[in-house]
Amino acid sequence: MKGTFSWKWAVLVLSVAALVAVGCAKKQTVKSEGAPGAPGATSAPAPGAVKEAPVKEEPAAPVAAAPAEQPAPAERTASAAAAAGVAVTEEKVSQFDDVRFDFDKSVVKEDGRKTCQVVADYLKKNPKVKLLIEGHCDERGTSEYNMALGDRRATAVMTYLVSLGVPKSPLSTVSFGKEKPLDPGHNEEAWAKNRRAHFVLK
Repeated sequence: MKGTFSWKWAVLVLSVAALVAVGCAKKQTVKSEGAPGAPGATSAPAPGAVKEAPVKEEPAAPVAAAPAEQPAPAERTASAAAAAGVAVTEEKVSQFDDVRFDFDKSVVKEDGRKTCQVVADYLKKNPKVKLLIEGHCDERGTSEYNMALGDRRATAVMTYLVSLGVPKSPLSTVSFGKEKPLDPGHNEEAWAKNRRAHFVLK
């Protein structure tokens, strides 16, 4: 009798424990469904949290029609510089005209000799002045070939100045080949401007 009572008591305690466990599980499930970040959950603002103001969408500004295409300022400057005899690569302005050359030639022509005479007269009157002669080429040909051709052109001008009575000591040469075009164009007119010797007083 005593054993039967203990056994019934044990079954009752276990049943109550099982019911309590099932009830807790249901509550936990309900809580997790409403928890922030759970699928379908709506997050409620925390107490004291500041609500974010709704973003007001501004109406899109009307798109103005594009104006007619005009040359860029850099292009206008380059064209003006070429017309004035100054390279687009910002070379130093010279008070003397450039000596022009024929294609693939380094012979000083008649008009170049007249320019050299003006330069020679100036140097004779100003013996303390030093002169740098830059040799330039057009864009055709390799960089190596044009560097050599530019050197021959600068040397030819220097040699002619010496023949006019200018001491060689204040004279120096440098070749830029095709790296510093006076005119950035790709036609005969531009190429003729770029085949030159340019004078820079130092």
